[in-house]
Amino acid sequence: MEQPAKLESFEQTMMPHLNAAFNLARWLTRNPQDAEDIVQEAYLRAYRFFDSFKGGDGKGWLLAVVRNTFLTWAKRKSTDNRTVPFDEAVHDRGHAEPSAETRLVRDADVGSLRECVQALHSEYREVLVMRELEDMSYREIAEATATPLGTVMSRLSRARKLLANCVQTRVQGASK
Repeated sequence: MEQPAKLESFEQTMMPHLNAAFNLARWLTRNPQDAEDIVQEAYLRAYRFFDSFKGGDGKGWLLAVVRNTFLTWAKRKSTDNRTVPFDEAVHDRGHAEPSAETRLVRDADVGSLRECVQALHSEYREVLVMRELEDMSYREIAEATATPLGTVMSRLSRARKLLANCVQTRVQGASK
């Protein structure tokens, strides 16, 4: 594809998804400045490899590029001390409760919710952001993360439980 035609096609296909790309990068990095750097690098990579794009609206393909750019950035950074490793014994309460959505609507404030989302391990945070904030289907998330569909559903379920537990703990702590 010739450069002017490639650039025009790239802009028409990928630029409408700039906000989604920044949103995902911001949640993954937990820092708006780092997110801007990642989105800029992701768009450069996306343009460079735009010839491999197979068509469609481009959102899933672009968010996969953003995710991969983040993973490269995080590897270079080598340590991310801000994440909490998942420990089944600590994080899973094992008893039935109302759904996460019900508790969140009833009990949570936006600040606590943001802090709880940011506290999630990146593999849970990315699927939660893609599904709940970017309205991507499970299949689109699986393609964007190069993860089996069952793994996406499992991570999303676990992310919702962890999020609900975190919010509940914060609400109970605030009411004491």
